[in-house]
Amino acid sequence: MKIVLASDHAGVALKKEIITLLESMGHEVKDLGPSTTDPVDLSDFVYPAALEVAKNKADRGIFIDGVGYGSAMIANRVYGIDAVVCQDPFCAQLARQHNDSNVLCLGGKIIGSAIALEIVRVWMTTDFLAQEKYIRRVNKVKAITAKHLKKLDEIN
Repeated sequence: MKIVLASDHAGVALKKEIITLLESMGHEVKDLGPSTTDPVDLSDFVYPAALEVAKNKADRGIFIDGVGYGSAMIANRVYGIDAVVCQDPFCAQLARQHNDSNVLCLGGKIIGSAIALEIVRVWMTTDFLAQEKYIRRVNKVKAITAKHLKKLDEIN
C-alpha cells in the first residue's frame, strides 16, 4: 500500500519510527514533513497529506501531532477522509473493522512508541468487516459527508 505521513513538530520522532515499521511491512511511504522539531503549524502538513488520500494518490494516511485530535479535525474536513484517533490497538482494530477508516491519527505526546507501533501494525493489517450492518453505518456517515462537504472536483 501507499501510505502518506505528516506531523507537526511534536510528532517528528514518532513518525520516523512509524516510517521504519511501515517500510519493513513492505509499504511505500511518502513523508510530507516536517523533518525537524522546529515549531510548525499542523495544518500546513496534514491538509496536503489528507488531500493525497482523498485524491487516491495514497491508500491511507497516518498523521501524528501532540495528542492526535488536531490532525483528525483537519483531515476530517476533507471530502473522502475518515480519520480516527487511536490510543490503543483495540480501538485501531475497531476503527478499521467497523468504520473503514482511511486515516490514523496519533498523539506523540501521550502514547509511547511501543504502543504506537502496535496501533499502526494492527490498523494496517485489519480489514473492514464488509457485513451489512457495518456497510449501512459507513454509508450513513458518507451521506452526511455528501450533504455537508464539497467534493474535491467541485472546489476551485
